[in-house]
Amino acid sequence: MRGLGELEARVMDVLWSADAPLRVRAVLDRLDSDRPLAYTTVMTVLDNLHGKGYVRRHRAGRAYEYTAVESREEVGARLLREVLQSSGDTEQVLLHFARSASPEESDILRRALGRRDPS
Repeated sequence: MRGLGELEARVMDVLWSADAPLRVRAVLDRLDSDRPLAYTTVMTVLDNLHGKGYVRRHRAGRAYEYTAVESREEVGARLLREVLQSSGDTEQVLLHFARSASPEESDILRRALGRRDPS
């Protein structure tokens, strides 16, 4: 994800796959890592993600529990919108994307446009 470091993205993957808010220890235990990570490293990453607005936290006793503010899909859509807005020519970017889309992506776009409210 744009704007996220490698470890931040992996932490977000853990939060997106969770069914409930997670404490730092639970995030650490669920992270796949080639090298051992310190509890404080994961705590710092979660604090940074909170500061960036990707996660919310609430007190649960003496610790925080963390959840993603937006779903993975919502973040992806927001980042796409940011790219389009910063491109200088939204129409050309969208047209280029549509011409380069795979058959599966084209089908998804057609279905989505067919459901779109005309108002």
